[in-house]
Amino acid sequence: MNSDQKLTIIKPKSGWQLIEWKELKEYRDMFFFLVWRDIKVRYAQSVLGVGWAVIQPVFSMIVFTIVFGNLAKIESDGVPYAIFSFTALVPWTFFANSLTASTTSLNNMITKIYFPRLILPISSILSKSVDFAISMVVLFGLMIWFQVVPTLWIFFLPYLILILMITSLGFGMWLSALTVQYRDIRYGLQFGVQLLMYAAPVVYPASLVPEQYRLLYALNPMVGVIEGFRSALLATNPMPWDFIITGTISTVIIALTGALYFKRREKYFADVI
Repeated sequence: MNSDQKLTIIKPKSGWQLIEWKELKEYRDMFFFLVWRDIKVRYAQSVLGVGWAVIQPVFSMIVFTIVFGNLAKIESDGVPYAIFSFTALVPWTFFANSLTASTTSLNNMITKIYFPRLILPISSILSKSVDFAISMVVLFGLMIWFQVVPTLWIFFLPYLILILMITSLGFGMWLSALTVQYRDIRYGLQFGVQLLMYAAPVVYPASLVPEQYRLLYALNPMVGVIEGFRSALLATNPMPWDFIITGTISTVIIALTGALYFKRREKYFADVI
């Protein structure tokens, strides 16, 4: 090797580590490419195009309104059940789709070139933000239709969305790393997501949860996000600070432990895949 040539050796680091933001910044072009690729793949050669972002929550809203609103007569905190359920389905659909995308994000590409592996679950989750934005537009349209006026807490929505995304990323890091080692996780995920939906106030109000279980219930970060959405947009109840504060703590723990576990298992991904 000539004296003017530079040798770069890439080797895994030992110990427990968090996210290396500097390295992620160096690969930002690849990150944006992967996000754009996921968006294009989702909508390319599609008859309905972005309409698929609307179909899932809207159809779920219709089914929930018929079954839970009309037949089961579930309470909806004084607002029409349709918009009550749709307001919850917007963040929940993003969360559920993010979990599904993250489990399949690690692919054969990691055996061919080096790049921060964390880019893959992050890009797969952020690509779902397009669907989320479209669903939010539909939600505001429903608010106009039902003549629902949001509260001033609507300016608090960015924080709730941030918690939603960090929670999705935290679970995404856990699931993507676990799926590499345990392939059956992706097969049981759909069933698990359906069960998790009933552990969050999607089809029912959180006010139905007994007082003695509220703290345990609030450990699910999606409880604070969903109830916060309803309080800010529908004025169903005062802002649920107990849910939001407890959920924020859970979100931080999930994200930190997810990052630690992902980085811990990262050096084995290429060998297992």
